[in-house]
Amino acid sequence: MDKLINIASKFAVAGNVVSVNQLGDGFINDTFLVKTDDKFAPRYILQRKNSNVFKNVPQMMDNIYNVTMHLKKKVRESGGDRFRNTLTVIPVDKGQYYYVDDNGGFWAMCIFIENTITYDKAETADLAYKAGRGLGKFQLMMSDFDKPLYDVLPGFHNMRMRFEQWDKALIDNLAGRKDSVMEEIEFIESHRKEMLDFMELVENGTIAKRVVHNDTKISNFLFNSDNDVVCVIDLDTVMLGTCLNDFGDAIRSITNTGLEDDTNLDNVAMDRNLFDAYKAGYLSYADCFLTDVEKEYLNFSARFITFEQVLRFLMDYLNGDTYYKIKYADHNLVRTRAQRKLFETMTW
Repeated sequence: MDKLINIASKFAVAGNVVSVNQLGDGFINDTFLVKTDDKFAPRYILQRKNSNVFKNVPQMMDNIYNVTMHLKKKVRESGGDRFRNTLTVIPVDKGQYYYVDDNGGFWAMCIFIENTITYDKAETADLAYKAGRGLGKFQLMMSDFDKPLYDVLPGFHNMRMRFEQWDKALIDNLAGRKDSVMEEIEFIESHRKEMLDFMELVENGTIAKRVVHNDTKISNFLFNSDNDVVCVIDLDTVMLGTCLNDFGDAIRSITNTGLEDDTNLDNVAMDRNLFDAYKAGYLSYADCFLTDVEKEYLNFSARFITFEQVLRFLMDYLNGDTYYKIKYADHNLVRTRAQRKLFETMTW
């Protein structure tokens, strides 16, 4: 506790830090709730950033600062609360928004947004609709952002790069599992062309690159008691990409009637009611800035992102489970089959 209090105290908080307690069970970053002795001060979120995933945390924090400052301007212009409707990054000193501890660990801090609700899944069409509105509004506010952004995860959602990695995984067959998953391999190959055709539209600029979030699961949206989105959080992966990836990733996670690693494939399908609601909410803001081509590929984007996940799970299985954490020997194969089932229900 003393070490965490010392780290939290390096940031420009109001008052003296009195407690730092773990918050949640993050998959990538370690997150803590910070309190000070100033009764008028907010609580704060302290995070240890995963520098194994994010190779350049200073660049990532530059992205987050510039994006949040742009959002604050937009929120202020629309009469919103700039301390509730976007994240507020706390500096260590002027111009530096991260702290490096004695072990080389990177830390960052923002204000904790009180009186909000988080969800792990959308149980109702109304919640899906409002989550869709939250994403659409975020993208709309960022649509005129004009500063450069660092590419914090090079190759993210680049299907051409994924297929290059895939081809190598097939050749290397590091875990000796290739012969046991020929049906799954044939599935991947049968969709290679359509996935690369879509990727070409992104590469040649037919589908525009915009500022996107890149991790749009519903738990990254804070809601109020009326289930309206208050704030979009977890901006670590914000960078240039296609808006379609944000929409597709949200659909993959929000509309799945089963689990990402469901062992019973009968449980897994895309809930059409949730899909229709999320899309309607999204377009209530995004319709004004999306091009006709982007709208044409909106549904396909859900298949694109879900297929990418099938490929990555199966590739990791072939490589001997070196990327994703597993709980048992065939966990990545189970994930592969569950995501494939979800993909196959995404028909229009």
